Amino acid sequence: MSSSFGTLFRATTFGESHGPAVGVVVDGCPSLVPLDVAEIQAELDRRRPGQSKLVTQRKESDTVEILSGVHDGVTLGTPIAMLVRNEDARSRDYEEMRTKYRPSHADFTYDQKYGVRAWSGGGRASARETVGRVAAGAIAQRLLRERWGVEIVAWVSHVQGVSSEVDPLTVTRANVDVNDVRCPDAGAATKMIELIEAVRKGGDSVGGVVCCVARGVPAGWGEPVFDKLEADLAKALISLPACKGFEVGSGFAGTLLTGTRHNDAFRSDDQKTAYTKTNYSGGIQGGISNGMPITLRAAFKPTATVMHEQETVTTELENTTISGRGRHDPCVLPRAVPIVEAMVALVLADHALRQDAMRGC
Repeated sequence: MSSSFGTLFRATTFGESHGPAVGVVVDGCPSLVPLDVAEIQAELDRRRPGQSKLVTQRKESDTVEILSGVHDGVTLGTPIAMLVRNEDARSRDYEEMRTKYRPSHADFTYDQKYGVRAWSGGGRASARETVGRVAAGAIAQRLLRERWGVEIVAWVSHVQGVSSEVDPLTVTRANVDVNDVRCPDAGAATKMIELIEAVRKGGDSVGGVVCCVARGVPAGWGEPVFDKLEADLAKALISLPACKGFEVGSGFAGTLLTGTRHNDAFRSDDQKTAYTKTNYSGGIQGGISNGMPITLRAAFKPTATVMHEQETVTTELENTTISGRGRHDPCVLPRAVPIVEAMVALVLADHALRQDAMRGC
């Protein structure tokens, strides 16, 4: 199983949803990067369950322990190990899943691949695994801010049929976190919250889209041909639980334009800095950042667990039915926002270090 991500800045997550703990080892972080455990905890608090009625009510403090790699408030350049202990797993809620496969979950496929699965809580396939990603991403974000002035902000832009209008050039983390759904468009946020609450009460689920912008990324990051910046961003986001789609820049909407309309014309300012008048490229051209804001979108499916009876099969491949039990997100989007930011940060930190290595910095 591939549980490691990155080339120079590398994160390896570990742990199962209902095991003793989950965590991550970050290797390749440079030394002398200022790092406070409170920064990591703040990101985990944004991801943790139970923070509002829109998300799963599993009660986890998600308190992070830094086991190595940090001393006197700075990184040592050695592997940074972080641990978060599981506190509120209820394996009894999953007893039926011991012998039945849940529709659209990883139960059946894990059995087919490994011949065994952690049926309680979904094991590594659970979104609980993303605790390690967010912890690692917090370190990556600090490195990016400290050395390159890069800022990453994600937000919920769509929930099913409810959409919002947000300017990626001006949206801030404060704007995003002002409400439970993490949509900075107040009018749209109200409708999204009403929709999610109605779906939750009906025992169902909905999906949607998370948008993200990375501002301050210098030109030159990305490793063509196979490690293009957008290719690594796509892999990072599609690897997230429930993520089913990825777009950068104009994405699929660009197919509706002509080349003359879609091309980003270059200009130069008084400081002889190149920029583009439009940003249909989403800040990436030829797989390399061009200095413009990187804009992307990730589509998340409705949560697979619903509180309705559904057809399935047993582990003996006999037809049966199953109903959802336990505590689950009626919509993954509010908690997906910090996870998307973390994965974008991991990719950018890795490519920043790769660029420095190529240039001999």
